Amino acid sequence: MNVQKNKEIRLHEGELNVMELLWSNKVLAAKDIAKIIKEYIGWEKNTTYTYIKRLIDKGAITREDPGFLCKASISKKQVQEIETNVLLKNLFEDSISTFIRDYLSNAKLSSEDKEQLKKLI
Repeated sequence: MNVQKNKEIRLHEGELNVMELLWSNKVLAAKDIAKIIKEYIGWEKNTTYTYIKRLIDKGAITREDPGFLCKASISKKQVQEIETNVLLKNLFEDSISTFIRDYLSNAKLSSEDKEQLKKLI
């Protein structure tokens, strides 16, 4: 098993579906994750279990027995920081100002959003 350190964990869209459930519920049995995802996304049980195994192997989830209980071992905030840093590095030459300039030039911001941004700056 190749468990990565939290700072290196990259999650893909399907894995994020599982993680969102765990971030919201703290601890869930794998069978319950599979039932919820079947209802809302339509995945079969084996697909969900494959994603759970990947997340365990990455170190994003810990598994406890009995009951195959799953718990997130990385926070949503940590994942957001990792993905934001990768995005900035890969697409915006590691420049937050370039990202903000490019984003704002294409964004349709409400008056409220503009006011909040002014307060942040």
